Amino acid sequence: MTTVKGPAYAKVNLTLHVTGQREDGYHLLDSLVVFTELADVITVNVAPEGLSLTVTGPFAPGVPTNEKNLALQAAALLGFVRGVTLGAQITLDKHLPHAAGLGSASADAAAVLRMLPEVWNVPPFPPNAPEVLTLGADVPVCTHAPAPAIMQGIGEIVRPAPRLPRCAMVLVNPRVEVPTGQVFTALPNKQNPPMEPMPEGADFETFCAWLSRQRNDLQAAAIKIAPEVETALAKLRRMPAVKWAGMSGSGATCVALVKDMGAARQVARAIQVQEMSWWVVPAPVLS
Repeated sequence: MTTVKGPAYAKVNLTLHVTGQREDGYHLLDSLVVFTELADVITVNVAPEGLSLTVTGPFAPGVPTNEKNLALQAAALLGFVRGVTLGAQITLDKHLPHAAGLGSASADAAAVLRMLPEVWNVPPFPPNAPEVLTLGADVPVCTHAPAPAIMQGIGEIVRPAPRLPRCAMVLVNPRVEVPTGQVFTALPNKQNPPMEPMPEGADFETFCAWLSRQRNDLQAAAIKIAPEVETALAKLRRMPAVKWAGMSGSGATCVALVKDMGAARQVARAIQVQEMSWWVVPAPVLS
């Protein structure tokens, strides 16, 4: 193939337990990750030589188009390891906010690692390949999208999650950026209990009850940096249809779970009317 196009699904952490920190500084995590159909769109075209990146879309401003971009880093890594002499032109249509706790850069890198082998006609990296982890802690789990997964260790341990009930979500970002490094630095305690075992075959109510006993250990630190996160969570929790709400990743995107897409659209409309400048999107939970 000379052209491949596909989604880079938004990653949503429904839990994020920080269970320790290694001597090299990497944090140990225990997280339930789900994906939604909200996505950046990646197009990869074969080129005679060299790598280039064009960024378009509503969230293009501020996205680097040089070697600082994780999608380009992923392409360069794959090309180096597989000994590729061809080049590639990558177009990133950016629909996901960055520095938002949705792993959008990691999702972009994972999508490039999935699509570029087809263009170059080389074997892809296995999801557990050590090279994938060098791109960042979220990249291995994003290679499993759209299936829900449990991510552990420093991101290198990824396994399928138990079956989730049918449900939908509302994503709310108050248009503030929360740099991940700052949040981890502000985390007061880095030795916390792991998740409880997930219930097998849980219905929606049981699943939300389980979620309410879990944590995002980065949430309090993110709120200190961006108090708007607490405001967004309070608004979501006041909605009768919302059965659980929390922050995704290191923030600032908040997520609320509701029973179906009808309820998700109603909640999203109500929040958007109150906060016209916020990014508010209803979406299904993929399984």
